[in-house]
Amino acid sequence: MAFTISAEVQMWATFAIIALALCAYTAEKWPMELTSLGTVCAILLFFQFFRVPADGGEVGLTPGRILEGFANPALVAVLSLLVMGQGLIRTGILDRGAQWLLDHMRAKIPVTAAMFVVLFIVGAVSGFLNNTPVVVIFIPLMQAMAHRYHISPSRVMIPLSFAAILGGMTTLIGSSTNLLVNTALTEIGAKPLEFFDFTVPGAIIALAGLMFAVFVVPKILPDRAGMADSVATEGAGKQFIVQIETPPDSELIGESAPGGHFKALPDMTVRMIQRGERAILPPFEDVQVVQGDVIVVAATRAVLKEAIAEHGELFHPDLRDGKALEDDDEDAPWRQADQVLAEVMIAPASRLVGQTLRLAGFRYKTGCIVLGIQRRARMIRARITEIRLEAGDVLLVQGQREDVRGLRGGRDAILIESSREDLPTLDHVKRATLIFLGAVVAAATGMLPIVVSAFAGAVAMVATGVLNLRQAFRAIDPKIATAIAAALAMSVALRETGGAMYLAHGMVSMFADQGPLIIISALFLLAALMTNVISNNAVAVLFTPIAVDLAREIGADPMVFAIAMVFAANCSFASPMGYQTNLLVMGPGHYKFQDFVRAGLPLILIAWVVFTILAKFFWGL
Repeated sequence: MAFTISAEVQMWATFAIIALALCAYTAEKWPMELTSLGTVCAILLFFQFFRVPADGGEVGLTPGRILEGFANPALVAVLSLLVMGQGLIRTGILDRGAQWLLDHMRAKIPVTAAMFVVLFIVGAVSGFLNNTPVVVIFIPLMQAMAHRYHISPSRVMIPLSFAAILGGMTTLIGSSTNLLVNTALTEIGAKPLEFFDFTVPGAIIALAGLMFAVFVVPKILPDRAGMADSVATEGAGKQFIVQIETPPDSELIGESAPGGHFKALPDMTVRMIQRGERAILPPFEDVQVVQGDVIVVAATRAVLKEAIAEHGELFHPDLRDGKALEDDDEDAPWRQADQVLAEVMIAPASRLVGQTLRLAGFRYKTGCIVLGIQRRARMIRARITEIRLEAGDVLLVQGQREDVRGLRGGRDAILIESSREDLPTLDHVKRATLIFLGAVVAAATGMLPIVVSAFAGAVAMVATGVLNLRQAFRAIDPKIATAIAAALAMSVALRETGGAMYLAHGMVSMFADQGPLIIISALFLLAALMTNVISNNAVAVLFTPIAVDLAREIGADPMVFAIAMVFAANCSFASPMGYQTNLLVMGPGHYKFQDFVRAGLPLILIAWVVFTILAKFFWGL
């Protein structure tokens, strides 16, 4: 059963649904996914029961048209890019690159120069990768930089988020927002954007914003360092005792450790070298490693994660006193692919207290191998296979995801849930890099449409073993998927009911005596402010049809107005809810809401002024 209504009533009802959806997104009372799906449901129900009479009968949006967003090429491309980005993270490419950068910045260069170099790289990478994983990778780097220069992390975390957002303005795949503007253009029959159509003006805006983020933002942000920073710094420096085996092909053989550090393992401190029955203690300047030595070192978890991923079984303690491993160990769970690192704490009444790893049989009972031991009470100079466990000891363990998950609820060893993380698979670095570069080159040269190259790249990541299916599906963010589908449904409804044209006419009437430059500048500022209140994806999809209709109404180039929406919808600087990267840095920087307003509003105004100048001289409006 359906009811007939006038086209005007249908249009205003669509406005009401969109307004309620935007209010729900802003209030954040319900999960974002629920709000998005609820909006789609409301549009489906309304157009199912209320139709506009026409000569051939009642007409209205069909369910298939409303639900097209769930199979939209832009959505498929965005999700595929997330999967490819996860492949790069899984192989540790970004981690290694960030650490290399930090290692080569050890010379005392000015903090502003160091920040500019790092944030420039963040922006450049964000032009081709999803911004969120880029920021996740660089947060520890910025924390280390802040510690090195004795400044508060609150001075550098917001600039990190801003650099990632600015970098996303430079290419068509820089952010989901850009792809959605392109999809909206296709929906209304306009010419779509090419890969580098707005790279030059986008780079100019990004560079102006980056200069502000580096030279001004740290000065206007308050110093929010406090006890949390001290605890974080202390926690970051806590070290595990680990032992390294030296088989015949070890690169450590013949090396010495002046100052307690091997050149091949610069961030690990040598505590002891066990040579047969003899324990060699520091200093180690005149000691050279020989085959069969067991080297006891201390290192932080971050350092160990990188070393274990690269050198693997050197860190697996031998529980058989150097005897050859049995054949069944070759298929042990800790030797399989897709390994996870985690920490477990020895409980006060644990049966492991007083036992060594050899006696406890921990690896065979749990399927997880103990790599290191952390004991806060005192410095340990002993092989971890000979240390008798105490209550409160923290064990760094490695195992398959199911085995690590099986440690939950254990009475002897308590799993620290937040400590679990995937171990990088460095043996897949080359293939992951080739797949990603191949997909980008294919899209950038026009050899393949973006959706085809991105989807093929995502499939190749799984097919070649860089990711398994579980990891690929985990990379797909349901918030992004449902928000894009809802935004596209609202855009279709706005377009089909004439709402976009109505708003375009309204803006033309408001600025009737002004030229195209004033109109596009005002539209940019309105969209840029709105993207800090509602989803940037929603702004991109809802404002693009309005912008194109507005351009056609005044006889201007619709492409310039569409590019304006790309830049404006990316200006999510003035609210922690404006973009995911803002939320990511909020905790490490100990920020309050007003900190984003203080730093973000001026940056929005800078982007607006720079765009207006570009519109005048670059596009000739």
